[in-house]
Amino acid sequence: MKKWMMIVMLCCVVLIGCSEKTYEPREIVSETDVCKICNMSIVHNAYAGQIALKNGDYEIFDDIGCLMEYIEANGEDEVGAAYIKDAAKDEWIDVFEAVYVYNKDYWTPMNYGVVAFDTKEAAQEWMSTEGDGQLLTYTDLHDFKWGIHE
Repeated sequence: MKKWMMIVMLCCVVLIGCSEKTYEPREIVSETDVCKICNMSIVHNAYAGQIALKNGDYEIFDDIGCLMEYIEANGEDEVGAAYIKDAAKDEWIDVFEAVYVYNKDYWTPMNYGVVAFDTKEAAQEWMSTEGDGQLLTYTDLHDFKWGIHE
């Protein structure tokens, strides 16, 4: 009987170890969180981003441009998940699935002028009230000319 219990427990441990890990965004703590790239405090949570690394650590960013700089420098191999705040809803959305809008006149913490949305329709609605912009995908962000735009 003990032998069977040990086998069942061992199988459970193996199955748990083989299951796919899920990642969730964590809350930003403005008093202590600073951007991994520019070292600015995360004062404007509505523009914040974060990466959940496969090892369980989180990297926090004050702007999508800083998050992309981190990915460009470190690659995506250790990224378990990445999140950015939806500009219309102030909710975490998947960086890789988000729709982005660039307008040099949009204010963001690092003046990149790029904001994120969960759908193309939400992005277009934003542009109808905040000013036209250029629609971008995550792939477009890799070729985007980051930096302070004039």
